[in-house]
Amino acid sequence: MSGSTEETVGDKAKGAGFEHPLTLTISAEDIPKVRAALIRYRVMAYTVGVLLILLTLFAVPMKYFANDDRWVTWFGVPHGYLYMLLIITAVDLGRRVRWSIRNVILIALAGTIPFLSFVAEHYARRDVNRRIAECEPSV
Repeated sequence: MSGSTEETVGDKAKGAGFEHPLTLTISAEDIPKVRAALIRYRVMAYTVGVLLILLTLFAVPMKYFANDDRWVTWFGVPHGYLYMLLIITAVDLGRRVRWSIRNVILIALAGTIPFLSFVAEHYARRDVNRRIAECEPSV
């Protein structure tokens, strides 16, 4: 009997527009901004990831085995500057979807480990798309 009472109270609370205080939603007017932020983050994650792979698998061996350090400059400097943009886009995306500071830091740090930025991008994209699907109004 108490189970049916709890369901009735829960249904009334849902019908009244009650949301759990920890439930984080994206408003309908913010969905295009979140999608744009996700695209910016994805572009930066792939760009930084490719540059880091080129730096670690090609440029560093060329520097130490062939005494040719121009490749480190060509890939390392752009990677460093674009990594700063990756951090900005990760913070922007995290702010829009209300990620915890821990998640934003982990996503940002993924750009420092070869191949990990692709994995982090996958999880970030999946999480953002899930949040958008939960909040998107039915058509």
